[in-house]
Amino acid sequence: MSNSISSGSLHDLLGIPLGTPLTIDEMCLHIKPVIYPAPLLSVRLEQFCHALVTVMQSLGITVLSEEHASGDDGRFVPGTVILAPGYFPDNLLAINRVTTLYNNIIVGIYDEAAPLSAESLPQERLDAIVGRLARDMVHILIFVTDRSWTICTMNGGVVRFNTSYPSREDVRDTLVPKLTAQVVPPRAEELDIEHGELKTGTSEFEAVAEDFLQCSALWRNNASLLTHTSTSGLEYRSAFYKRIVACYLDQRSGMSYGFFARQLPVAVQPAFASEGKDLLPVRIKESTFFVPVPQIRVITTRSGCKKNHLDPKRDLVEIGLIQHQGRGRAYLKTPAGLSPDTVAKPSFDTLTILAHALGNALTASLLMRLRPEACFPYHLAQSGASITHWHDYPDIEQLPKGYYLHGEFNPPVACSTPQSAAYSLLGKIAALEQSLEQEIEYRGDVHIEPNHGTNIVGMLSLAETARLLNSALSPALTPEFITEG
Repeated sequence: MSNSISSGSLHDLLGIPLGTPLTIDEMCLHIKPVIYPAPLLSVRLEQFCHALVTVMQSLGITVLSEEHASGDDGRFVPGTVILAPGYFPDNLLAINRVTTLYNNIIVGIYDEAAPLSAESLPQERLDAIVGRLARDMVHILIFVTDRSWTICTMNGGVVRFNTSYPSREDVRDTLVPKLTAQVVPPRAEELDIEHGELKTGTSEFEAVAEDFLQCSALWRNNASLLTHTSTSGLEYRSAFYKRIVACYLDQRSGMSYGFFARQLPVAVQPAFASEGKDLLPVRIKESTFFVPVPQIRVITTRSGCKKNHLDPKRDLVEIGLIQHQGRGRAYLKTPAGLSPDTVAKPSFDTLTILAHALGNALTASLLMRLRPEACFPYHLAQSGASITHWHDYPDIEQLPKGYYLHGEFNPPVACSTPQSAAYSLLGKIAALEQSLEQEIEYRGDVHIEPNHGTNIVGMLSLAETARLLNSALSPALTPEFITEG
């Protein structure tokens, strides 16, 4: 894990909480799970949970009793991970015992096979997973059989282990990261929302919109771009739990996955060799440089829109990051003239998008100091950069020259978490180091997110990136389950 930027700077730049665990060892020390069983458990689930507790304890994880995991009011202490094996009546659901919707991760554990098959299309898998999450009011699903156990997460990720009981390695390397940070939408207090302030009639917007339209059309027939799971079509236990899901999603009409983004041009200054006011220290190649942090502006797809059928004047928003007194503050601008019926919410991935865009600016500044002839800073100043995220992985042979791979060995955290944003930024500095070591022109980076997907970021336009990826990917070929163990 790169230590190029300190945790204090990550906090100041992006609001990533101090003490956010980024390594698996830190995660093991951080999580506090409790077993909260249903009234009746099968022998298989009892044995599975006993093995899970044993493995967690061997990793130094403190597994709490229900008494120690609960406050005086009987509700689970904020931050507790609730492992809930079995099938619960409504009145005993773990969601009824949390203080807020964003303070606890609830994991449903079931004595049955996952409601998926290797033949399921990615969208079908996502719909099945999200439907079960809403039905049982949990954040993560674990399905247990006599031959395997399978983790299903809110981003459509499926990881199957071909063992009857959880091994120490699988719990440490895969389950623990997924239990460490909760997927939450950006909160109102975390960014400034400027309704109707995105001007859609300018030449700059029209040029960017055309790139989005071409990109959208090229992805249209690719099953790997998960489009939309509507909350209206899900099965709920009652109207009460339907309202809870709506609150958790910040009143969104559903969940869509993947995003397209265009970072708008930004001219950066060369990094300095000595520190100064409002300069960010960045360590690279065993030296520390001090980087001026500019304002970041990004046009991106709004949360919930159909990425493969875009309407630019309805589906594009501007997000950005403004530095003031050494702190970053995010904002969201919605399109001018947007219909009141259209809900323009910030993407769950807002922080990750901003981390990528900020990383591009830092990389350009460092290149201007270390490789003054590099083309990336000048391209960023004139044309900006593109960011494409989808839930699949490219063949290594598909990667364009000058794009550097990173992240494949990171902990498989859920998307839209502080960790995913931190890995995006830190990984970009690591990608730049690869370029400098290999003395090959830096043009961008490819950020692999294990059990999740890929971000391709750099000098190619959105349409050029889409053409590159979709020339080889067939919609009939969908990824098999990720199988481990």
